[in-house]
Amino acid sequence: MGGNSARMHVSRLIEDGDLLINDGYRAKNTELSSTGLPFARAQNVNNGFRFDDDVDRFPEKDLHKVGVKLSQPGDVVFTSKGTVGRFAYVRTDTPSFVYSPQLCFWRSLNHKKLHPQWLFYWMHSKEFFEQYSGVAGQTDMAEYVSLRDQRRMHITVPPIERQRAIACILGSLDDKIELNRRMNRTLEEMARAIFKSWFIDFDPVRAKAAVRREHPKWTDEQVSRAACPKLKPEIARLFPDSFEDSELGKIPKGWRVGCFGDVVRQLRDQENPLLSPGTLFRHFSIPAFDDGQSPKLEYGENIRSIKFQVPENSILLSKLNPEIPRVWMVDVQPGDRAVCSTEFLVLSVLPPFTRSFVYCLALSPLFRQQIEGLVTGTSKSHQRAEVSSILKVAVIIPPASVVRAFKHAADSLLARTLECRRESLTLAALRDALLPKLISGELRVPDAERIAGRCA
Repeated sequence: MGGNSARMHVSRLIEDGDLLINDGYRAKNTELSSTGLPFARAQNVNNGFRFDDDVDRFPEKDLHKVGVKLSQPGDVVFTSKGTVGRFAYVRTDTPSFVYSPQLCFWRSLNHKKLHPQWLFYWMHSKEFFEQYSGVAGQTDMAEYVSLRDQRRMHITVPPIERQRAIACILGSLDDKIELNRRMNRTLEEMARAIFKSWFIDFDPVRAKAAVRREHPKWTDEQVSRAACPKLKPEIARLFPDSFEDSELGKIPKGWRVGCFGDVVRQLRDQENPLLSPGTLFRHFSIPAFDDGQSPKLEYGENIRSIKFQVPENSILLSKLNPEIPRVWMVDVQPGDRAVCSTEFLVLSVLPPFTRSFVYCLALSPLFRQQIEGLVTGTSKSHQRAEVSSILKVAVIIPPASVVRAFKHAADSLLARTLECRRESLTLAALRDALLPKLISGELRVPDAERIAGRCA
């Protein structure tokens, strides 16, 4: 892989037609809608894109107004206003969106000179960090990096073959991380679909009730087989064939209404990490949850406030801004020193319930609706639900036999998500260790041409 890296002005790449750097479309509120393409802002970007159902959208009939400010595969996205320093790469399977002014995008126009994915990894390098952080510190607004300043930066560009090799090596790790993320989403959706069917929609009970009305003299075995052919007979028999009234409406006969405190117990053990400055803690924070549910490994000397201890097999439930459903089935191994923000409730599960049941319950629509109704505080960004009120939230309590059946159906699914997340943390650590050495040229890849050819 011959040739040397060349340090050049970004403006030269722009003048030569190799690179486009631009910011987003300045849309008026009247131009936005509830339908169309997502109108991406800084909060939608963090090593990927997350567009919730309530994201503003830009009507497709007006896309002619935005010009180049419509996303394209290969774009490298940089949050330049508000929250500066988040990045994302527009993959070929990323849905199209419109850039807002909070975002800048760097778009390679000549892939023979500037590999798009290499550019994404370069923007994680020391060279780019020192330039944008220095410029941001000189502006009147602390969180702002102008287009002009970005276009005046320098960039060290290696030969295209080496760019491809770097993009392949680091991209293969990110591809596996992305695959794990999608698998986790599928596994979680499967577990939550079972929970919804059994404990929210009561599908087995409704089906059995309908069959019972048509065949009042049938045995429970006959009703179960006819009503629930997809369930194992021993599971179908666990559900009743009628409903009764409760404070939460109609619930399966024999079930009862209790409170969240009947299902979980709050753990309040605290720890001051500063007293163990050389100890490595797994730190479960609100930002860490938002950043892919990846706890940070930090030494005690860098954790500046009192935290809750997080034992094995616990669940974290955020009381901060409960309209954002932050429920964390944490992965804490024996011997780990783990702590979390006091914005979380640390919960242990009371028998016969399991973490999978509590996790799905805490994410269920009725539970979330009740939590959101408990908020106090006038600031939109710092509303909280009272802990005592959360533990008093009304929930439906099914028999232990049904809970155990759900455990067998869902525990393995959610356990697999923890395995995938654990693997992704290892892959991310490897990527983060390789990235600066590959970008700087400190680490060479002996078989880079072979890797580049295989991964092109």
